[in-house]
Amino acid sequence: MSPTIANWTPEDALVAVMIAVSASDENMRTSELLSIERMVNHLPVFNEYQIARVTEVANGVFDILAEEDGLDILWTTVRSALPERLFDTAYALACDVAAADLRAGEYELRLLADMRYELNIDRLLAAAIEAAARARHRTL
Repeated sequence: MSPTIANWTPEDALVAVMIAVSASDENMRTSELLSIERMVNHLPVFNEYQIARVTEVANGVFDILAEEDGLDILWTTVRSALPERLFDTAYALACDVAAADLRAGEYELRLLADMRYELNIDRLLAAAIEAAARARHRTL
C-alpha cells in the first residue's frame, strides 16, 4: 500500500471515490474528469483542498485498484479517512461522476452498489441521490 494513502484527508477520500467510479470501466472520460474538477473547485466540502492533490490521490487509487483485494483496500481506506456524516456526500459525488457522461455502465453501477453496501447508504437515500444525479445530467 502506498504511504500516501495512509494519511488521506476526508477530501482525499471524496476525490478517491470519484476517481474510482470514473476508472471502474477502465475508460476515464473527459466529461467525468471535468465533473471531478468542477466539484473540487466549487463545492464547499473542498474549500480548503489543494487541487494539486487530485493527481496524487488518483495515483493512489490506481495503485490500490491494481492490488488483488483493491476494492477492499479502497473501502477500508475511505471509511478510515472519511467521517461517517460524509458517507452520503461521497455517494452523491460518485453518482454525479457516473452520470457525467450521460450513461452509467455496468462496472460503474457495480462499483456504486458496492459503495452503497460498504458505506451503509440507506436504500431510499441512495435512490434519491441517484434520481437527483440523473436529473442534474439530463439533456433536452
